[in-house]
Amino acid sequence: MKQIAQNYKSGELAVLDVPAPACRPGGVLVQSLFSLISTGTEMMKLAEAKMSMVGKARARPDQVRKVLDTVAQQGAVTTYKKVMSRLDSYTPLGYSLCGVIVEVGKGAEEFQVGQLVAAAGNEYALHAEYNWLPVNLCAPVPRGVSPEHAAFATVGSIAMHGVRRAEVQLGDTACVIGLGLVGQLVVRLLVASGVRVIGLDMIEERCRLAEQAGAVLCTSPADEGMEAAQRSVDEISAGRGVDHVFLAAGGSSNGPVEVAARLARDRARVVDIGKTRLDLPWNAYYEKELDVRFSRSYGPGRYDERYELEGIDYPVGYVRWTERRNLECFLDLLARKEIEVETLVSGVFPLEDASGVYADLASGSLNAVGVLLEYPARPAARPADRLPPAAGGMVRASRGAAPASTAGGRLKIGFIGAGNYASSMLLPHLARLDKADLTHVATSRSLSAVNAQRRFGFTTASTNADAVLEDASLAAIFIVTRHHTHADLVCRALETGKAVFVEKPLALTRDELGRIVEAIAKTGNDRLMVGFNRRFAPLLTQLRSRFGPADSSSAMRYLVNAGPLAADSWYRNDALEGSRFAGEGGHFIDTLSWWAASLPEEAYAVKGPEKDDVQVTVRFGNGSTGTISYLTAGNPRYPKETFDVAAGGCSARLDNFRKAMVWTGRRQHTMRPRSGQDKGQRAELTAFVEAVVTGAPMPIGVESLVATTGATIAVGQSVLSGCAERV
Repeated sequence: MKQIAQNYKSGELAVLDVPAPACRPGGVLVQSLFSLISTGTEMMKLAEAKMSMVGKARARPDQVRKVLDTVAQQGAVTTYKKVMSRLDSYTPLGYSLCGVIVEVGKGAEEFQVGQLVAAAGNEYALHAEYNWLPVNLCAPVPRGVSPEHAAFATVGSIAMHGVRRAEVQLGDTACVIGLGLVGQLVVRLLVASGVRVIGLDMIEERCRLAEQAGAVLCTSPADEGMEAAQRSVDEISAGRGVDHVFLAAGGSSNGPVEVAARLARDRARVVDIGKTRLDLPWNAYYEKELDVRFSRSYGPGRYDERYELEGIDYPVGYVRWTERRNLECFLDLLARKEIEVETLVSGVFPLEDASGVYADLASGSLNAVGVLLEYPARPAARPADRLPPAAGGMVRASRGAAPASTAGGRLKIGFIGAGNYASSMLLPHLARLDKADLTHVATSRSLSAVNAQRRFGFTTASTNADAVLEDASLAAIFIVTRHHTHADLVCRALETGKAVFVEKPLALTRDELGRIVEAIAKTGNDRLMVGFNRRFAPLLTQLRSRFGPADSSSAMRYLVNAGPLAADSWYRNDALEGSRFAGEGGHFIDTLSWWAASLPEEAYAVKGPEKDDVQVTVRFGNGSTGTISYLTAGNPRYPKETFDVAAGGCSARLDNFRKAMVWTGRRQHTMRPRSGQDKGQRAELTAFVEAVVTGAPMPIGVESLVATTGATIAVGQSVLSGCAERV
C-alpha cells in the first residue's frame, strides 16, 4: 500500500510502498477514502525536520536534556548512535481521516465490514491507504454526512475539547486568536453554542471565512485592526471585555497572550489550543486574575494507552466527553447541519500528489485552510474478497532472496519487532556480521518494518509475526517485542524447529516459563538464547579473568540507577507488561550467576521507597550471594550500573562498563574499554550466530536461562509474600 512519511533527519517527504497493517484484536482495519492535512501541526513538524541539528535542538529543548543525561550515563559514542538511529527513520504523518471498514478484529464486533467511520490518532489515522484503528479512536459516520466532511472529525474534536475547557454558556462572548483550521472550527462551534465571537488573524481571507461562519467581526491584530476589535468587544460585552479567549495560533510571537489580556474581562478564561508562546505578562494577567487553561488534544482518553489501545472506556457518569464521544458529537453536528465544514475545504488532491501539496503549503503558494487527500481505491469498486489481505501484506526488496538455511555458512534471520532497542543495539551489529543474512522483518507498524528494511537490508518486510514464523527460508528468529508477547512467540518459534533469540524477559510468570520448558521438551528444540548481554561485555570478561577462577563463593553487589520512566512509556502498564524488575532484572541476576559460575536457588526481595524500587538478595548453589539494588529516584547523570565483588582475598569493581578495577594481593589494576562503553551486545550476537551456523552449544545453556528467569519471577513473588522464594 501507499503511505506518506517523512525522514526527520533530512526533511525528505515521500509516498512510500509499505506493507499493509494487520487487523489486530481490539480494533478494525479501515480503507481510507479521505484524510485531512493539518495545516498547523503537520506543517510545523515538516518545518522542524528541515532545520539544522542545532535548530532541531532549539526546537526541542526537552529532548536535548534527555540526550545530555544519556551522554553522562552511556558516553558520547553510544548516545550519538542512538540519536542518529531515531532521527534517520521515516515517521508517519496524519491523524484525521474517514474510511470504510474492511476487517473487524476480535473485541471490536460493535463495528461491521462496509461501515463508514471517522478515525483519529497520530499513530493510527495516518495518511495511508489502510490503517488499523482501536475501537475508541473511531466513530460511525451518520447517514447524510459525506466522507470528505467526516474526515474533519478529529480536528473538530480538538476544537470542541478547547471549547469545552472554557465552559462557555449561552450569551457569552469570546475572542478567537488565530483563524487557521482549528480556529475556524472553534468559531463555528462557539456560534452553534450561542456565543458571540470576534476573531483575529493576519490573513484577510481567513477573517472573511470566519465572518461567513457567524463571527461578529474578524480583523488583523495590527494597530488599526485592534482598534476595530476593541470597539467590537466593547459593543458585544457592554464594555466588560470578552468572557473567553481561545489561543489557536502558533509561532514564536508572544503577541497572542498579550492581546488576550487586553481584550479579556476580569477573571476571564484563556484557553491555549495551539502551540502558542506563553510568556505571560505577569501584571496584566495578575490584575485581571485571568484563568489560563490548556486543552489537551481531542479530549479525555488522549495519551492513556488503556483507553486508546485496550478499549477501556471511562464511565459516562464520571467523564461525560471522551475522545470518542467528541468525535461522535462532531459528526452528529455535521449530520444535523448545525455546523458546516464545506467552506473550509480549500482543495482535494490525490494521494500521489502529496509531496507536491506539502511543498506548496510550506512555500505559501498554496494558501489553504482545509486540504484533503483522496485515496485511489474506492471500496465500492473493489469487492471485499479482492482487498489485499493485511496479514499477508509484504514489501520485498528488489534483490532476489538467496536460498534458505545455513548453507554456505550464512544464517538467514527473521526479526519480529524492530523498535528502538533492536534498531540501535542489535541490528547494526548483525548487519556487520559476515555470517548473518537479515532476511525478513515483521513489525506491527508499517513504517517500522520499512525503516528496518531500508537501513539494514532485509529482503522482506511485513506486518504480521505469522509471516516470519511461517517463512521456511529462515534458520533463526529474533523476538524483540513487548514483554507480554515473549513467551507465546518463543513457544511458537521453537515449534518451527528454528533457533530462537528473545530479548529479556523470557517469561513473566511461572506458567509462561513452564510452557516454554514444555515446548523445548516436546519439540526437542533447545536452540534458545535470551538477550542477557552483560556477561559478554569485553570489560567485564577482562575483569573476571583478572579476578581469578571461581574456586570459592563470592559476595556480590549490583547497584542499578534505573531512573524514572517517561510518562508515555509502555513499561508503566504493570498489569500487562509486568514490573520494571520483571522486565529488566534478568540482566543483573544472569551477570551474578555467570560471575559465580553457579545457578540461583533462592531470592528474597523487599520494595524500596519508590514504586519500582526493589532490594534483592539472591543465593546461589555454590554458596555465593548477590544483592541487587534496583532504584529509580537517583540522579540521571549518576552511573547506571555499578558492580562490586569480593572473594578469596580479591576485590573487583565495574563502573558502568566504562572503567574496571581489581585488587589482588598488593596490586591494583585498572582497565578501560578501547572503544567506549560496551555492554556486550556485539559479542553476544556474534556468539549466537556462530553457535547456530556451526551447531555448537548455545552461548548460555537452557538450564541457566530457565533458572535466571525463575529467579526474576521469584523476586516478584517474594515482594508479595515477604518471604524468601525458591527458584
